[in-house]
Amino acid sequence: MHELTINLHMHTIYSDGTGTHADLARAAFKSGLDAILVSDHNVWVQGFESHHRDGKRRTLLLVGEEIHDQGRNPQKNHLLVFGAERELATLADDPQALIDAVHEAGGVSFIAHPVDPELPAFNETDISWEDWHVYGYTGIELWNGYSELKMVIKGKLTGLFYAYFPEFIARGPHPEALRIWDRLLISGKRVVAVGGSDAHASKMRMGPLLKTIFPYEFHFSTVNTHLLVPRPLTGNLLADRKMIYAALAAGHAFVGYDLPAPTRGFRFTAQGKEKPALMGDELPAEGGVTLQVKTAKRSEVRLLKDGKVLKAVEGENITHITTEPGVYRVEAYLRFLGRRRGWIFSNPIYVR
Repeated sequence: MHELTINLHMHTIYSDGTGTHADLARAAFKSGLDAILVSDHNVWVQGFESHHRDGKRRTLLLVGEEIHDQGRNPQKNHLLVFGAERELATLADDPQALIDAVHEAGGVSFIAHPVDPELPAFNETDISWEDWHVYGYTGIELWNGYSELKMVIKGKLTGLFYAYFPEFIARGPHPEALRIWDRLLISGKRVVAVGGSDAHASKMRMGPLLKTIFPYEFHFSTVNTHLLVPRPLTGNLLADRKMIYAALAAGHAFVGYDLPAPTRGFRFTAQGKEKPALMGDELPAEGGVTLQVKTAKRSEVRLLKDGKVLKAVEGENITHITTEPGVYRVEAYLRFLGRRRGWIFSNPIYVR
């Protein structure tokens, strides 16, 4: 399998971002990304999907949409839509109808920033997801890099500090987002986790000070989604797009915080009686299953079963043999800038 590093959930001048599609492609090149997935609010912007080349390197830019009901106050229930290849914002007021339409169009959908609290100091409202009775979506945005800013800021002074030193912000997915995901998985649902930057490159003014919050290039070096795919990008737009969306739909992915140390090379695999499995795959418990975890750097590695820690080591690898059905996933943590921070969050392997 080949590994692609992608960044998804970002905004351009077509909604509330400050950069063009070309600006985002240049930032992706500098950050070493294989692909970026743009998602402007309630507008599917056509004509910008392409491979951007710089010598032998290429970055693929794909375009989706972040859809929410603009008539609702506050504007909750944001859905990331990719691969539908048509405008679906007209269905924003009915999340289930929207999810159904994405599925029928052959796309993938992810509940955006499922836990996104208010930030009164900057007049930001709570825009968490509320309609948890919906079904049929591909997954959730487990870790949203921009929303996390709202969780660490206590007031305007701390906001100013993090504007100039954003590397101190990231701690990991919101604990409630992890709990929601585990509850969904334990209930029997297949729910793919992705990490999104929610990049805007917003401008913040405090008196005479004007600062860009999270430039695109910074965002692209932090919370990314890593995909396991059959082959490298070929340069064929249709084939590469299909491969990326298929890997997202299958959950052949992990969320990596690449700023403290590259997460590239992480693997969580399983070997059953008759076949192997990747993250996102399902195996029968009969005959036993060997789970293997490999990281590229010594860290605090935890293997979880049904949301509970099954095994934890300070190292690089874990091997565990089981005959017990359950949903198995991996978390890894590193010390960075004086704090324990989330580093890797894998998608599950389902042992049935």
